[in-house]
Amino acid sequence: MPAPAQKSRAPGRPNASDLLVWYDRHRRVLPWRALPGERPDPYRVWLSEVMLQQTTIAAVKPYFSKFLELFPDVAALAAAAEERVMSAWAGLGYYSRARNLHACARAVAALGAFPNTEEGLRKLPGIGAYTAGAIAAIAFDRPAAAVDGNVERVMTRLFAIETTLPAARPEIRALTLALVPRDRPGDFAQAVMDLGATICTPKRPACALCPWMAPCVARAEGLQETFPRKIKKEKGVLRKGAAFVVVRAGDEAILLRTRPPEGLLGSMAEPPTSAWTHDYDPAKGLLDAPLDARWKRLPGIVKHVFTHFPLELTVFSARVASGAGAPAGMRFTARAGLDAEPLPGVMKKVLAHALEVKAASSVSEPKAETPVDLATPSEPEPPPRRAPIPKPPRTRPSDLARIVKKPPKATRKS
Repeated sequence: MPAPAQKSRAPGRPNASDLLVWYDRHRRVLPWRALPGERPDPYRVWLSEVMLQQTTIAAVKPYFSKFLELFPDVAALAAAAEERVMSAWAGLGYYSRARNLHACARAVAALGAFPNTEEGLRKLPGIGAYTAGAIAAIAFDRPAAAVDGNVERVMTRLFAIETTLPAARPEIRALTLALVPRDRPGDFAQAVMDLGATICTPKRPACALCPWMAPCVARAEGLQETFPRKIKKEKGVLRKGAAFVVVRAGDEAILLRTRPPEGLLGSMAEPPTSAWTHDYDPAKGLLDAPLDARWKRLPGIVKHVFTHFPLELTVFSARVASGAGAPAGMRFTARAGLDAEPLPGVMKKVLAHALEVKAASSVSEPKAETPVDLATPSEPEPPPRRAPIPKPPRTRPSDLARIVKKPPKATRKS
């Protein structure tokens, strides 16, 4: 697809070599990024790109390291049980990514290696246009356009693209592809990402340090912070529901179940919950309880914000007898085993809320009385304090007497 014609108001055409000179000096060191002279590992590139979707680098780093320890290559990830993969992903959010990640690993293992073209990569589960372009460019040095949020911001400012997102994406992709150098497409892809992350930031961009400051149309017009153009998103309608935390006496195990594989939080673990609706009435929450027990409605609510809507959960707790069995489709998990369960962030909040409230409301045991030691003589009591000695009566003239002035002496007439 040919690149769209540049706007006539553009001060000059950006040059990829200027960006690459800057990148060679200021490139970020990241766990998944190959060092200069090293050959990138397609598995690490793919894993990091999937994890970084809608997630910050700071949040991804510990998960990336954890995945490499558990699944050092694509074959190990493909051979792992889905529950183990979901558990390792728990807390990173957007859980459909984890299911697609596992399915993609199995597909790659069946092929024997990652495809090295955009077209081949797009056929794999969970790999869209951006991820395919990023892997093709970074891992295989293919001339591909990897357009993420950072790249969108850089390009819309560079060319002052007035079209709002997401409608502007085809134009952004074409302009980006037109700039990709044939000799270093992988470095170029990472350089534009780094530029957007460190220089061309959403607010207060450091234009004076930008290697593309001169050809930037938005910078020339002083409008850089107004790009990219976006349509204001409407906030989702609040949903409400109830969560039920059951603790079994004796082993203190927690009742959990697995959510359906499709839909929000698919295949993740949770304490049983009601449906989440806009008009849910917590006063009738016990109608959704998973079993008969002496339920207690806990004070406060658990709040969580998903991409499309906010959620508020009222939490009910109950204790059941030692040895009680779980209802059909559910299971009791020991406290020590909760870390291995694929619990999403909202469900970790629910459990923390229930267990913290329980701990705070429990009555502390009375302290044992210290036995009286009759063999050791007690210390003598200190003598009683003496009362303060009264002050003698004042003999000095009062303040009023001191300020009374004597009448002035009569002056003699001359």
